[in-house]
Amino acid sequence: MQAFLIIIHTIISVLLIVVILMQASQGGGLSGTFGSNTTSALLGGRGAGTFLSKLTTYLAVIFLGLALVISLISAPPSSEPESILKQEADSQSITPGADLSLPASLPLDEDENE
Repeated sequence: MQAFLIIIHTIISVLLIVVILMQASQGGGLSGTFGSNTTSALLGGRGAGTFLSKLTTYLAVIFLGLALVISLISAPPSSEPESILKQEADSQSITPGADLSLPASLPLDEDENE
């Protein structure tokens, strides 16, 4: 199920990229490359712009919805959220003073003995 949703999400993202690039901007976008006269003839002068705008909106909503669904499906089934620090502290057994090592005797300077 998750793999299927990821494939659909990838297809939607590629379509979204193509539709955004096809929209005419100040530089003309890719719509001029593909022949904007053809799209103008099929959809009308303003029809192509509004159609691409609506299609961009629908694809963006589907993209975000699929992203949320995929994140909810792939989340680990944790019943109780716990911090990483608490998990690490619970996993270690701590004995007070276990890591402290005391020297057997303190070295004395020869000057102090005399």
